[in-house]
Amino acid sequence: MMSTRALHSLGSPMRKTLYSPSLARNQSLIRIRTTLAKRTVQTESLPASASVDILNKQRLLRPSSPHFTIYQPQLTWLASIANRATGGALSALLYGFSLAYLVAPGTFDSVHVVEFVAGLPDAAKYAGKALLAAPFAFHGLNGIRHLSWDMGKFMSLKGVYQTGYAVLAGTAVSTAVLVFL
Repeated sequence: MMSTRALHSLGSPMRKTLYSPSLARNQSLIRIRTTLAKRTVQTESLPASASVDILNKQRLLRPSSPHFTIYQPQLTWLASIANRATGGALSALLYGFSLAYLVAPGTFDSVHVVEFVAGLPDAAKYAGKALLAAPFAFHGLNGIRHLSWDMGKFMSLKGVYQTGYAVLAGTAVSTAVLVFL
């Protein structure tokens, strides 16, 4: 029969530890086995730059995500990419013109810009207006679409596609209106 007695730790009277001779023998065998197992594993100190090299080699062996190669283009992610692209393009245009005005205010003031545009052929004027109107209209209408999502509207799959096609139709109509007016 196994003898068991409770030992109280000095620091905490609530904590009890059970002592058993067979349990102590098992624990010492486990300690010996883990010590032996640890001794068989060789460790090597590597410089800090070696870990970067190892990680880079592992990244090269990993398969890349198939994303564009297997997924069918959908309105949702095409509209998302177009929204980011038009926002970036419009921002770059605004910052570029602003910086140009700061560098040479006499050249890029409104009088000189209007005179420059008035001297262009009509085809160039319409093309320029279309290049500005289409991203502006799309980004603005898609922003309204996103605001409606923020209010919890049109969150179903059917609603997302309906608003996507509405944005595309609205972009076409408003671009035509802005170009030919």
